[in-house]
Amino acid sequence: MKKFCSIVAALSMALAFAMPLSAQIQTPAASPTVELKTKVGLTDVSLLYSRPSIKGRTVFSADKTALVPFGAMWRTGANSATKISFSDDVTIGGTAVKKGDYAIFTTPGASEWKVMFFTYDTPNSGGYGDKTAAATWTLKPQKLAEKVETFTIDINDQTMDKASINIIWENTKVSMPLSVDVDAKVKANIDRVLAGASANDYYTAGSYYHDTKKDLNKALEWVQKANALSPQFWTLRKESLILADLGRKKEAIDVAMKSLAAAKKENNQDYVRMNEASIAEWKK
Repeated sequence: MKKFCSIVAALSMALAFAMPLSAQIQTPAASPTVELKTKVGLTDVSLLYSRPSIKGRTVFSADKTALVPFGAMWRTGANSATKISFSDDVTIGGTAVKKGDYAIFTTPGASEWKVMFFTYDTPNSGGYGDKTAAATWTLKPQKLAEKVETFTIDINDQTMDKASINIIWENTKVSMPLSVDVDAKVKANIDRVLAGASANDYYTAGSYYHDTKKDLNKALEWVQKANALSPQFWTLRKESLILADLGRKKEAIDVAMKSLAAAKKENNQDYVRMNEASIAEWKK
């Protein structure tokens, strides 16, 4: 019994020492990370940044002890570099900005702010100081009547092709007008839809109907439409196979010869071999 008690005591001590090694204590983040995703027109815009709070401190001031002293380059948030992303080219404050990911940095001042977008290549905010900004703006800050405790960047004032990127903290707000080219994308979509199905659309539909043996005549109709628009060695090959399955061997051979010639031109030996084998078989 004494030996059993000793074993239990030893195990209890081992567990007591092991628990701190495996347990994780979680506490609220001082500057929570926020991910914002929205659409402006047909363009995806996203923000990834951390939100510090004032907590009784002075934020923007000429005093060097402020959280963000005037004239100092700031990562425009906390922790990592603030990231903004655009799925299409956009225009911000009259400046063209290519689609992609950018790190937002600012240099606040009493009467004007300098806002800089750097091509995003690292979350390390200290990695951008010696780089050249992809785009730069000089903006007038607005004075807010009420204090905003927690740092905020939002996309607001949205219309079908415009919005505002707003940087807000303490009693300060800086806004940047964002615009996107909706008309060009909508027109391209309209033209594509009104023009009807593409060669690839017809080929995909015909291939599905052939491969699943749903309707060989319909499959042939669609693949022939694909080849009328844009004949390729693989689409011609598909047409020849459908014709052969329909028992129309002579026509299948004629189309397979076209596929063979196109495959030779593109130096695709797989299709050369497949066409040669099929032609030989269908000639029997």
